[in-house]
Amino acid sequence: MMNNEDVVLLDAAWQPCGTMPKNQVHTHHTPLHLAFSCYLFTPEGNVLATRRALSKTAWPGVWTNSFCGHPLPQEALAQAVRRRAQVELGTEVEQIMLLSEAFSYQATDASGVMENEVCPVFAAQIKGTLHGNPDEVADYAWVELNHLMAAVKLTPFAFSPWMVSQLNTEAITSGLKEYRDAIMITRSAGA
Repeated sequence: MMNNEDVVLLDAAWQPCGTMPKNQVHTHHTPLHLAFSCYLFTPEGNVLATRRALSKTAWPGVWTNSFCGHPLPQEALAQAVRRRAQVELGTEVEQIMLLSEAFSYQATDASGVMENEVCPVFAAQIKGTLHGNPDEVADYAWVELNHLMAAVKLTPFAFSPWMVSQLNTEAITSGLKEYRDAIMITRSAGA
């Protein structure tokens, strides 16, 4: 695992305008930067929810989407998804699909650490077994997508603000449902 990853900084037009070490970017005045979120599915159509490690700088111990990350400078987003799946979950992914490249958010956690990200949202299918990295993931659960969306609506305070916002964005939830349905149809056809 790399300790000195650089994060891509963005200007107001969402264009790259520099880099900053990851361990310095998340503060009370976090600059706008590039990230991504990914929702990982099983062939049966369940989605992975993860609980952030208690050692995380922002939102420790909060339940969130499967995994997130920051692309390295000059790294394609799909490659960043593959890399972070390996780092956080110890697994490989396939059938990576971009659901939204226009998602962005700002949020500040209870400690004052701010997130300020342009955060494309992906779906992918697990290819292998899960071996969560304890520095990243405290716990995880494979759940039905509709149950996860209902839980977010009923108890948004228990989840990361980016996932709450994503699962309240029609284009993203429609994309997640279509992705889930497509992999389940593919699995049924192969059975």
